Amino acid sequence: MGWSIIRAWTAAVYLFMFLPVVVVVLLSFNDNQFGSFPITGFSFRWFIELWQNDAILRAFKTSIVLGTLTALISTFLGVLASLALVRYKIPGRDLISTLLIAPVLVPEVVLAVALLLFLNFLSFHKSFFLLLLGHVIFTLPFVVLVVQARLVSIRRDYEEAAMSLGANPVQAFFQITLPLLAPAVFAGMLFAFTISFDDITGTLFWKPGGIETVPTQIFSMLRNSISPEINALGSIMIILTVGLPLIGVGIARRIAMKQQ
Repeated sequence: MGWSIIRAWTAAVYLFMFLPVVVVVLLSFNDNQFGSFPITGFSFRWFIELWQNDAILRAFKTSIVLGTLTALISTFLGVLASLALVRYKIPGRDLISTLLIAPVLVPEVVLAVALLLFLNFLSFHKSFFLLLLGHVIFTLPFVVLVVQARLVSIRRDYEEAAMSLGANPVQAFFQITLPLLAPAVFAGMLFAFTISFDDITGTLFWKPGGIETVPTQIFSMLRNSISPEINALGSIMIILTVGLPLIGVGIARRIAMKQQ
């Protein structure tokens, strides 16, 4: 009886949390201009109008470019940091590891304000570079955590065996370690892209005037009026932020199964 109550309560909590998401997706296909129930008809009208909105298209391009650059830089730095922390005994390793993970522990609004004030103190003004830097700082810990967890399970014996057969350390890494590390690297890259693409708190502090990402574009549209296009845009955001990690996990598992 007790477990039945717990299951029912858990289901009710999840329903309460995700019901607004379902409502947004349903209203994005509503033919009526006013977002209300009952739905008068099924239509892709608002997705078509969304495709014809130049401001939203610019925001999408900015978010994709920003997310891609963030994912590439965070993954590159995350792999190097993980190798240094796991494979080598560097001075202050625990302190460096703590500093790398710290952005996850600090509230994002505090991190955003602190970075903005620090760069203003150094006479750096708001720019796309500052926005990219902030996203890299915020997503790097997630890449490090994912890659480190995988790297710890890869035995050093494989690299030593390759080097005993004539491979240098660089060849051993690219031919032995990196293929074994590929699922975690790919998953970390997708996590970094998704977090960057979906971020709004830090972006509001770091972005310069005239540059909008998809979340900040939605925020500005909500301040002016509630347009049916917002529901369509929200549905696309939901699909991307939920679908990409699931696809990444599936691909990472398939790669890992092929390596076994």
